[in-house]
Amino acid sequence: MEHFDTIVVGAGAAGLTAARLLARAGRRVVVLEARDRVGGRISTDRRYGLTTDMGASWIHGITGSPVAAAAEAFGMPMVEFTVGGYQPDSRPIAYYGPDGVRLTDAATRAYIADIHTVDRALIDVVAASAPDASYRDVTEAALDAQGWDAERTQRVREYLEHRTEEQYGAWIEDLAAHGLDDDVIDGDEVVFPDGYDRLPRRLAEGLDIRLIHVVSRVQWSAEGVLVTTDHGLFAADSAIVTVPVGVLQSGDLEIEPALPEPVAGALGRLRMNAFEKVFLRFPTKFWDDGVYAIRQQGDEGRWWHSWYDLTALHGTPTLLTFAAGPAAVETRDWTEEEIVDSILAQLRRLYGERVDEPTVVHVTDWQDDPWSYGSYAYMTVGSTTSDHDDLATPIGGVLHLAGEATWTDDPATVSAAMLSGHRAAQQVLGRDVAIEDAWAH
Repeated sequence: MEHFDTIVVGAGAAGLTAARLLARAGRRVVVLEARDRVGGRISTDRRYGLTTDMGASWIHGITGSPVAAAAEAFGMPMVEFTVGGYQPDSRPIAYYGPDGVRLTDAATRAYIADIHTVDRALIDVVAASAPDASYRDVTEAALDAQGWDAERTQRVREYLEHRTEEQYGAWIEDLAAHGLDDDVIDGDEVVFPDGYDRLPRRLAEGLDIRLIHVVSRVQWSAEGVLVTTDHGLFAADSAIVTVPVGVLQSGDLEIEPALPEPVAGALGRLRMNAFEKVFLRFPTKFWDDGVYAIRQQGDEGRWWHSWYDLTALHGTPTLLTFAAGPAAVETRDWTEEEIVDSILAQLRRLYGERVDEPTVVHVTDWQDDPWSYGSYAYMTVGSTTSDHDDLATPIGGVLHLAGEATWTDDPATVSAAMLSGHRAAQQVLGRDVAIEDAWAH
């Protein structure tokens, strides 16, 4: 049995950041990773000579972002592509009404103004909401206060539902009233034309990483930790566990003794979402030039309501849409062909026979990934924003949890994962270290 100073479970952004910082500080560290690659929910597909980020895609705001700083240090090209919290404007968006006809500029401006009006009202409504209020509860209160007719109200209600789905992959009634409190973007958002996976691969350089090592048990005591894997036992003075919330809740990884409060309570109020991506590459571009996104209103947009034009990334006509929340759950067992047919039916409703069959399709399947059970975590009804940080409360002075779900300010992002890994490393070391040390040469 090997003994280390610290065992890190999981080679995603959080685990790699923590491991690099500890190694830089002179600690003997091993990273145990169940997958056959590093990166966790950062996963880049390079089939067909194309680069497609199946998991994390964006830096959601480059200002002050550790991801942006690391990417620059690693020489990773970045392209600005701001989606900004399911934004209604600031980029050219083609809106189509319930009848499938594109809205006039005047109608679009009026619709966007209504969204901003409700968003302003939501600030006070959310602040005054009950502890067990859902995001549906607060949005309905804000809508009721406007005194609009049923049609006008329904259009904005749909927008709020879709925003909840695209931000957190959850149905609006399942998300806590404060579930979008962190929805603030600082600076441009960017994507990586050469693939996001260059980040974890560079962070992994020089580390002792054991791939295809499935951890089934973490035992902790005042004397340290004992980790059971399918390749034997590993011992250490401390451990940082960075697996997703879905794995912690699945029972696949047993922690003994059981997680204490406030960690256990926080974990019980978070859930992994249902959020899948569908990339469609076409032989020709059939949508309007100068359009950043396409959105349709009404019942036809219940599932497939938004498409984003990724053509500029590689020069190939490409649309990205999401199966989010109910759509992801309902289509979970569908074949790729069934999913594509359903999406194309909606596109042809808007563009007619100009819509060709796609030449290449990528569909993600994070819900059934045994190492994540979803894309990222969200706050269920009854949860508070403090649950994120509570999840990272040190346990017995030897066990620490890290990952996107453990960071309050910007959960569900790679930045949150890296910052949580930095915090865990500092907790282990008992002193401050600069996060920049994780990518400094």
